[in-house]
Amino acid sequence: MGRLVLAEGDVFSPPGVKDFFLPPIFGDVTKPMVLLVLSVIIVSAFFLITSRNLKIVPGRWQFAAESVYDFGRNNIARDQIGSKEFKPFVPLILSLFTFILVNNLFGVIPIFQFPTMARISFPLALAILVVYPVYHFVGIKKFGLGGYLKNQLFPPGVPTPVYVLLTPIELFLKFFMDPITLAIRVFAAMFAGHLILLVFTLGGEFLLLHAAAPLKPVSLVAWAFAIAMTFLEAFIQILQAYIFALLTASFIGRALAEDH
Repeated sequence: MGRLVLAEGDVFSPPGVKDFFLPPIFGDVTKPMVLLVLSVIIVSAFFLITSRNLKIVPGRWQFAAESVYDFGRNNIARDQIGSKEFKPFVPLILSLFTFILVNNLFGVIPIFQFPTMARISFPLALAILVVYPVYHFVGIKKFGLGGYLKNQLFPPGVPTPVYVLLTPIELFLKFFMDPITLAIRVFAAMFAGHLILLVFTLGGEFLLLHAAAPLKPVSLVAWAFAIAMTFLEAFIQILQAYIFALLTASFIGRALAEDH
């Protein structure tokens, strides 16, 4: 990447991929690992504490927990999987949504300031080791292996000669690309957003400390953009958690559908 050279000879090297590989805190344990474990504790504690003493008229925290649950249950799981078969998958969808949401929001919370999903290994593990086996398993369980493959690879209503082209495409997309693209969506958004915040924040600091006097006010502009981008990034972080959960439910619904 390019560098900003000032008249005094100071050089600003913009942040890049290297800034996402943080040094170990102790042993081989890194900050993203700690944040990942912390997110599980936060999500678990939130639902355990808010559901410990449920009331007919909910308090503030119970209302918040019920709102999150209703959103995952009704707006994601039921809408995508269908009213007849969605209930067994509500815990999975809700867990994925809240887990990814907390890990994403770490990127804009002071002290933490690192979106865990900006490390491709984490969303890839969720997509390949959790989501991928689940939706294929439930489809095979319902239709049998042969029936499931026929349902996924040979959509009804298509002229027979077209299957020669269509079936390999369906095979590639549904059995190879779906989990990869699912992971890349959230990873790319978190990586790019965090990188932009680093550029504006560190660039503003560099201009304030090392630029000539006429350029120092520009640091305020950089920080203003950083603040604006923080709010935008928070929105994107919430949106990406929703999209991951939504697509997971969509894949499960597609696997359970009678036809496509």
